[in-house]
Amino acid sequence: MGDAELDGGGRLPLVEDFYTLQGEGYHTGKPAYFIRLGGCDIGCCWCDAKFTWNPRIFPPVEVEEIVARALSCPAQAVVITGGEPLLYPLDCLTGKLHEHGLTIFLETSGAYPLSGSFDWICLSPKRQQPPLDAIYAQANELKVIIESEADFAWAEENAAKAGKGCLLYLQPEWSRYESLIPAVVEYVKQRPHWSISVQTHKFMHIP
Repeated sequence: MGDAELDGGGRLPLVEDFYTLQGEGYHTGKPAYFIRLGGCDIGCCWCDAKFTWNPRIFPPVEVEEIVARALSCPAQAVVITGGEPLLYPLDCLTGKLHEHGLTIFLETSGAYPLSGSFDWICLSPKRQQPPLDAIYAQANELKVIIESEADFAWAEENAAKAGKGCLLYLQPEWSRYESLIPAVVEYVKQRPHWSISVQTHKFMHIP
């Protein structure tokens, strides 16, 4: 998607936006307005948002409209997610949200340079397209998806790069939750610098 179509971040390919509860990581259970942007080339086979991958099917929406919709509900926090939201310049969107006093959380693979201003960054690294080195120091939360026990070593590689004070989470891949959770529990018990993130929204059957 070209710069002209996006107007320097004044328009963004919006997949969906909705008010719900954060289901994962440190902010689990907190009300938040989700802004999901289209486009991702990371290609995780287990991705539960594959419908977002092609940004061309989501016409760019004016940032002013996106912000107005966020302000129309009681949300005090906004989650910007995808897809991979850092494919786009996010300074305009985050600036306007902050003007209204909203707290902004970002969910990213870290594979692209950071743009925008955030109150909380959740970095979820992917093997096939690892994070840029610069984002580790800025991440508040490292959330590694565990698809198999081989992923524990990948998690430790990323934890070693994380900044001081970054919270560390292991999250069982949802389709294999039942088979993986015993190993993840045991791993965290033996290595208490980690915590477990569970996709609670899926247990609650909410978006």
